[in-house]
Order: sequence, then structure tokens, then C-alpha cells
Amino acid sequence: MFLNKISILKDEPNLSNDYPFTIPTINSLTEIELTNNVTFLVGENGTGKSTLLEGIADNCEFNTAGGSRNNLYDVDAAESALGKYIRLSWMPKVTNGFFLRAESFYQFASHIDQLERERPGVLDSYGGKSLHEQSHGESFLSLFLNRFNGRAIYLLDEPEAALSPQRQLTFMRIMHDLVVEEECQFIIATHSPIILGYPDATILSFDHGKVEEIEYELTGHYQITKYFFDHREKFLKELLEGE
Repeated sequence: MFLNKISILKDEPNLSNDYPFTIPTINSLTEIELTNNVTFLVGENGTGKSTLLEGIADNCEFNTAGGSRNNLYDVDAAESALGKYIRLSWMPKVTNGFFLRAESFYQFASHIDQLERERPGVLDSYGGKSLHEQSHGESFLSLFLNRFNGRAIYLLDEPEAALSPQRQLTFMRIMHDLVVEEECQFIIATHSPIILGYPDATILSFDHGKVEEIEYELTGHYQITKYFFDHREKFLKELLEGE
């Protein structure tokens, strides 16, 4: 493991009135200790998971639009509002890694195609085929299989967005091999109860206005999914008919 602590610096007055500190969880956050090679960030939309992940990516000098240090392209509204308030503690520091933003992956794929036109051979690091010439899920797996390697840190924002349940299991195996065989570290914001089931990972909940560690079975993702599977007809009747 490389990144072991994330600290939030609040040395300016009245920060709570300014975004992103208007997000309760971000406003209450002072530091996070990382003790695991795989850390999940979970919580409802708008609780600050992506905001924190972008801030970490910014301090790793990854492109906050998605990519590594070497991927220089722009996407609207991809700047990190939290980046300048974050301090990262490393042991040791690594510069290899990648920030995946599912919402801007199309632009990243276009960027790689442009690099291939300028310097043929770039696509070899992505399986030798344009990411645009694959399905969304196939392109994600090509990235994970071919671009991810070595001693590195990977920041993933909703990797399940393009992956079927079966492909989510494939991703888990890829991640496991990278962690065990190549000592990679992952910090992942996800809504997937499948990916969250990765064994022995740390799960940090962003709900209720604070960050706290939570067990897999206590996450809303697990509980709602399990209740739906166990009581599907009752659940749908209550939801759709208000009974």
C-alpha cells in the first residue's frame, strides 16, 4: 500500500459557506487513514464521494478529467474543487496510476485515438484496438487488463457504470490479481453491491454527514438489494402501489 492518509486542510475562514464544504460530509471531514489496498467509498448521490476522489486525483497529478499524469486533455466541469485543500501522506510515494471517471470515459477514449494518430503504437497499451471500437463494457475491461499494471494507485469513480454483473466479477478478479501480484492500491467509489463484496476491503460510508467505516452487510447497497431479491413481489407492490 502506498497512500496511507488523506488530510483536509481548513486554514481559511468561513470555508463552510463555500463549495465543496457545503457538502456536510466534506465539511466534517478532517482526515482518513487508509489501512487496506482496496478501499471503497459508498453513500447516496451528492455525499461527496466523487468530490473526494477528484481531489485525490488532483494531488496525484492525474488528469481530473480522467487518465494519468500523461493524459493532457480537457473536459468541461472536470476541475477539482477540493484539490487545493487536500494533503496526501505516502509510504512510499508512487507516480504510476490512473483516475477513471466513468462519466467522461468517452472523451478519454477520443483522446487516446488522437494520440494514436500522432504517435502510432499508443493503442498497444489499451489492447491494440480503439476503445471506441469496443462496447462500453469491453473498453473498460481493455483498460483494466492492458493499462493497469505495476506498483501503482488506481482511483475509480463508478467502474460498474459500463459493466454487466458478469463483467463486474471479471473486474474483481483483475483487481485481485493486481493487488496480490503487483501490489497495486485501489480507491473506488461505487454503488455496486457485487464489487463491494470484494473480500477484506475497507468500506467507508459517506452517509449521515460523516465518513465512517462500515461492514458490507450494513451498507444500504447490500440491504436494499438483498431485501429486493428476498421479497421482490412485496417490495414492488409497496413501491408501485403504495401499500
